[in-house]
Amino acid sequence: MAVADALRAEGAEVVFIGGDRAEVELVPAAGYQLHRIDVEGLSRSSPLRALRAVARAVTAFLRARRLLGELRADAVMGAGGYVAGPVGLAAVTRSIPLVLTEADSHLGLTNRLLAARARRVCLAFEIEGRTGPRYLLTGRPAPALRHERKSARARLGIADGERCVLVFGGSLGARSINQAALEAFADGRFRVLHVSGRRDYPELQRKPRPQRYELLEYLDHDQFSQALAAADLVVARAGGSVMEIAQHGLPAILVPYPHASSDHQTVNARWMANAGAAIVIADSELTPRLLAQSANELLDDPPRLQAMASASLELARPGAAEEVARELLRAARR
Repeated sequence: MAVADALRAEGAEVVFIGGDRAEVELVPAAGYQLHRIDVEGLSRSSPLRALRAVARAVTAFLRARRLLGELRADAVMGAGGYVAGPVGLAAVTRSIPLVLTEADSHLGLTNRLLAARARRVCLAFEIEGRTGPRYLLTGRPAPALRHERKSARARLGIADGERCVLVFGGSLGARSINQAALEAFADGRFRVLHVSGRRDYPELQRKPRPQRYELLEYLDHDQFSQALAAADLVVARAGGSVMEIAQHGLPAILVPYPHASSDHQTVNARWMANAGAAIVIADSELTPRLLAQSANELLDDPPRLQAMASASLELARPGAAEEVARELLRAARR
């Protein structure tokens, strides 16, 4: 989305091809056209589901190839993930320049398969062995800052001087964080904005919580940016959102998802922790008591919190979206 905005600012026409996840709502809401293909991730535990995924990928490839011809695409950007595979391959077979972006600290399967045929692979993090002219360290594109802290807090009804913790775990949510946070912050010492995700929301909604604890099922892109601008501390997983946390200059308590491919969330979390911008709690060690203790210690120590915020901001690469957009425009012009 951030790259699309940067491309549109340069006068380019941007069209998305996606699946049936968050893009179904986010892309049209941002004013972009979305073409959907039917594709799913490759199961590594069920041969039957893996065969089904391969069959869908073949059908998706044929549809993507036809779409790229109809759209007369000048360049294609793949953002990793199983949706990008058929579209990236379709671009290669049509000799359309392909630029890849990798949001994590290792190349995912799709990007590994397509990297040799891409004009450029834009990396969020330095990756060992991924050097040379094909690879470019840009940072992870993140949305431009849309909200100023004071106005964001006013819109959310957060008083001056009131401390605010933002808890989130992706569109589906993070069950361990969801369960721990509700108990950890039950004393109502500070304002909590808890974005639980759709899966756990009905169950969490039935549980008691203090008045200053706001439980939300989902936030759209603009609302999420507003919540980041208003927060003093983040409790979250350590996926690609670490770049948005850094862009907002926020200290974080990160709980990496333990089953992420190549354990890349732990690498992402250590990247922030080594810079002094975050503390890391392993998912297996997360308890309400430890989460409450960690948050209270940080929020009761303003100098430490400010030092972490400064370290977080230093990790940000606010020009990443524009840099990736430039690579796409260069590829298109060639």
